[in-house]
Amino acid sequence: MITVHHLNNSRSQRVLWLLEELELGYEIKRYERNPKTIRAPDSLKAVHSLGKSPVITDGSITVAESGAIVEYLVRTYGQEKLGVEDGSAAQREYTYWLHFAEGSLMPPMVMKLVFEKMKTSPMPFFVKPIARALSDKVMKVFVGPEIVSALRYIDAYLQNREWFAGSKLSGADIQMSFPLEASVARGMVHEDNYPNIYRFVRKYQSRPAYLAALKKGGDYDYGPKSS
Repeated sequence: MITVHHLNNSRSQRVLWLLEELELGYEIKRYERNPKTIRAPDSLKAVHSLGKSPVITDGSITVAESGAIVEYLVRTYGQEKLGVEDGSAAQREYTYWLHFAEGSLMPPMVMKLVFEKMKTSPMPFFVKPIARALSDKVMKVFVGPEIVSALRYIDAYLQNREWFAGSKLSGADIQMSFPLEASVARGMVHEDNYPNIYRFVRKYQSRPAYLAALKKGGDYDYGPKSS
């Protein structure tokens, strides 16, 4: 039996969606973020030493990192359904977007959250103006332009495509789902500025497997009801 070590409001939600699309049996072991630090609890370190989610166990096999989990599950249980043909153009696209999601898109988005948090974090009153000025400067000069560049690139790529790799839903779409739906939920992406990303997100969020995963996963701020 596959076990998903599932942290609320995290990347592990897309793993549940993947399992639903593959129609695989699985169980969920739930973990809650520390309300002060917003980090995963230490109990996750018993599953994987870094103590982060998502992590799955499949018998004696433990797999961490979203991209590695997607590759493992698709290769092992769903190559025909959510995989792509080896050596094809679709496979090159599949591999690229599988890595782009966490390698290029998520880092500036995480930085955005960190610098926004810094402006509201408790600190001596005389430090606050400096922290806010620093945060605003980094956002304006680096983080903001990086996010805009990435979103424009993705939106242009999706202009004449329904999916990221080939003509059908694949593991690449599931891997790209988390940062894109988070962008919609946070108001960075909407129908007027990035219409193709918005269309893509709304399309997969209506899939029965996605909705089933949402129901099983529990609290998730980035689902269609939250945006």
